[in-house]
Amino acid sequence: MPKKKKINKNTKSHTKESLASDIIGMLSNHPNKTFNYKQVARQLQIRDSETKKMISTGLHELSEKDELEEVYTGKYKLKTQGGYVIGKVDMNRNGTASIVSEDFPDEIFVNERNLNHALNGDIVKVYCYAIGRRKLAEGEVVEILKRSRDTFVGTVQVSQNFAFLTADARILPYDLFIPIKNLKGARDGDKVIARITEWPKNAKNPVGAVLEVLGQKGVHETEMHAILAEYGLPYAFPEDVEQSAEAIAEEITGEEIKKRKDFRKVTTFTIDPADAKDFDDALSLRKLENGNWEVGIHIADVTHYIQPKSVLDHEAYDRGTSVYLVDRVVPMLPERLSNKVCSLRPDEDKLCYSAVFEMDEKANVKAEWFGKTIIRSDRRFSYEQAQQVIDTGEGDLSSEILKLHNLALIMRDERFRHGAIGFEKTEVKFNLDKEGKPLGVFFKEMGSANHLIEEFMLLANKRVAEFIGKAPGGKSDEENSPGKKKGKTFVYRIHDRPKADRLEIFSRFVTKFGYTIKTTSSKAISSSLNKLLVQVRGKAEQDLIETLAIRSMAKAVYSTKNIGHYGLGFDYYSHFTSPIRRYPDMMVHRLLSHYLDKGESKSPGKYEPMCEHASEREQVAVDAERASIKYKQVEFMSDKIGQVFKGVISGVTEWGLYVEIIENKCEGLLHIRNLEDDFYELDEENYRLTGRRSRKSFQLGDTIFVEIARANLEKKQLDFALSEA
Repeated sequence: MPKKKKINKNTKSHTKESLASDIIGMLSNHPNKTFNYKQVARQLQIRDSETKKMISTGLHELSEKDELEEVYTGKYKLKTQGGYVIGKVDMNRNGTASIVSEDFPDEIFVNERNLNHALNGDIVKVYCYAIGRRKLAEGEVVEILKRSRDTFVGTVQVSQNFAFLTADARILPYDLFIPIKNLKGARDGDKVIARITEWPKNAKNPVGAVLEVLGQKGVHETEMHAILAEYGLPYAFPEDVEQSAEAIAEEITGEEIKKRKDFRKVTTFTIDPADAKDFDDALSLRKLENGNWEVGIHIADVTHYIQPKSVLDHEAYDRGTSVYLVDRVVPMLPERLSNKVCSLRPDEDKLCYSAVFEMDEKANVKAEWFGKTIIRSDRRFSYEQAQQVIDTGEGDLSSEILKLHNLALIMRDERFRHGAIGFEKTEVKFNLDKEGKPLGVFFKEMGSANHLIEEFMLLANKRVAEFIGKAPGGKSDEENSPGKKKGKTFVYRIHDRPKADRLEIFSRFVTKFGYTIKTTSSKAISSSLNKLLVQVRGKAEQDLIETLAIRSMAKAVYSTKNIGHYGLGFDYYSHFTSPIRRYPDMMVHRLLSHYLDKGESKSPGKYEPMCEHASEREQVAVDAERASIKYKQVEFMSDKIGQVFKGVISGVTEWGLYVEIIENKCEGLLHIRNLEDDFYELDEENYRLTGRRSRKSFQLGDTIFVEIARANLEKKQLDFALSEA
């Protein structure tokens, strides 16, 4: 009796296409190895001879299509499509990284063992392996071209013979080994700044030395200085910069006054936060004989005092912007300038750069003038004081404030009709005691007084940009024919339209709450976004939707290449109104003066890198501010372990849920391992975790109760546990 042929139950039928896909997928897992058809069959667990013949044919055909390389007869490997790529390291939480490169269309995945000591933000040369079907590009770091940083802030743990630094930020995922001789007096538990001095090739941990001891961890002053150091921000000015500031004369000469328009007898005032000391803008108002209004927007003339290429100018450029932490301002300029010489303090003559507009009762601009002035502010208002005047109609300068308020309302309505988007994020503020400990959290929202100032600053910024950016005759660059003059080189504040894919994801998300976003045109997007922002006001999902809406937008940056400002609905926009705290405004003042003096257009090649630098410094300042807020939020919650709070799910990831407590906006992580009733899987499309067995789900925007489990100040992280309340 003939022997029965044994059937392999695991054998599956293959089509030509499915087999080619399996071959590519298998070779992608071994990008540097060569295989013949038998070895491919073994890897794919294929034993029948017919399919093996299909593999042999398939390998040859894939080679013909240039997807495989026949290294020598019958031996194939995946064709390398990437080669060497230069890019920037973006570290992931799990120790792996993505390499982002302008020379490569997709991110390149690098596992931890192939990073070869590269750290977050480093510029590296990567050998990119082949890209398999439906797979990400993968690579290995072969050279670190430029370190993003070599100094780190962290806490030292000192033993008898050596010490380790644990970095505060995830930017250094390894402990830094510090020989005792390199501690510089640091004691166990001190916060320090340390530098990597060497990193042996086969060593996991780098070796370093302490540069500066900041103080004991947990002390308010230490922690604020640690945040500044973490972001490379100075907390003091060099001695030569302070000396240069002290040497500047505060007195205004008669000769200087003669060069300027004199507004000292025109009613003028400032409106600023109650704790502000650097008043860089003021408003004046007077009625003209023809019945129209003259509105003066007066900006501190910082560039009168700071000359290009001086030590003060270099320091201001390097800093780029003032930095606002929870308890302090780290100014761009020394306090003698920012709070005294340049600050538009009441009852003092001050030099300004002004934008002056003639406006009718409907806020139409009938005439404009830009130039140097001298003013004398009659009164300094806080926003709260000005708001009281608007609300009651009574108080100092009530007629002027109310008139400007009415004009601002008209301009604001007009702006939104033309496509501006009304983003107004709530600011988190803290009540701090003498030691810097947070006693309470409160929220700062914009009122009519804020809107008044905002509208006139926007007007000045817009009209200055139009004045320089538009070519003669009032036509934009795009409207000019090739033979006509174009707008001069200028520093613009630009904001691109939202990317279609981001907007589509956001649109799908808000439908889960019953809202809709129209994406048919720019006007439709902005008007439906404004409608949405009004609809969510006061709802539990307000903060969440506002945050996601902002994330769907592009970031505003500085550039000489004008594309307009999408969020404001302006074709031309710049920053002219805050030179005490922003270097780009100083650049704008200097360029405006040059062009008012009939100067030729400057080279964009000089100014574009300066714009990029200013944008980078702005982002660093924002990140430092957020870090200080996060630290104080965790500190505020640290004595509330075990307490239960109502929160909104603000983020959904494969490692858990981010939850924002409704009453104080403190955010923490509910780790997936703490969801013990089921095995939860991430549904990325719908922003939710779903239980495999129970089908119970946690979705972005859901309200849940959480218990404070841990408050880790060093990591600035709150950990939550789920509560049934």
